Amino acid sequence: MIKILILGGTTEASALASAVAKRGLPAIFSYAGRVATPKPQPLPTRIGGFGGVSGLTAFVAQERITHIVDATHPFAAQISSNVLAAAGQCGVKVVALTRAAWRPVDGDQWQSVASIDEAVSALAAPPQRVLLAIGRMHLAAFAAQSQHHYVLRLVDRPTSSLPLADASTVIDRGPFTLEGDLALLENQRIQRIVCKNSGGYGAASKLTAARMLGLPIVMIERPALPPRHELHRIDDVISWLDSPS
Repeated sequence: MIKILILGGTTEASALASAVAKRGLPAIFSYAGRVATPKPQPLPTRIGGFGGVSGLTAFVAQERITHIVDATHPFAAQISSNVLAAAGQCGVKVVALTRAAWRPVDGDQWQSVASIDEAVSALAAPPQRVLLAIGRMHLAAFAAQSQHHYVLRLVDRPTSSLPLADASTVIDRGPFTLEGDLALLENQRIQRIVCKNSGGYGAASKLTAARMLGLPIVMIERPALPPRHELHRIDDVISWLDSPS
């Protein structure tokens, strides 16, 4: 009998959870626990890490999981690598539900970098108002470029002091709109954006807004992952779940 583990945290993961629940398939939805108020799901939900490959392997065996769908953020490289290793050890089927990466178009002013450290180095310039749309995990790295005022777009309001001396916060949860992102960039007088190449549609409006306003973007490209089976549509994942092979 099929039993699915969906590793979530993305808009696509939530859409898949709804599709799986609608079909009445037995499944568990898992959040990493990095957001204080995760979106409720129509499936039994667990929150928190597994404890590496060994912990994930034990969970898969205990819950008799037969299929794993990795629908985590494109930058969650560690959990995605752990998923592949655990699936191989347990002999279960695994697929990644991924977003196509963003690509620059005419009018974009992107500076592509390979890491957070390179993004920090790219800000070695006179003071600007910089939108950091990278989540909260790597904010401290930007203290090395303390000449800037940083505007932080976060899902949750910080519960402790920020690691940046000159910063303000905007609390919001995607999907975002072009109208909203234009207003954000104009009202906050943003001069440069730093973001991750997350792909998809839920956070793409800031790219269009930046293009319209002529703003440069420091784009952090995705980390490399081991080869894996990837699908990009919910319907394709459902078909994969239905496949007997």
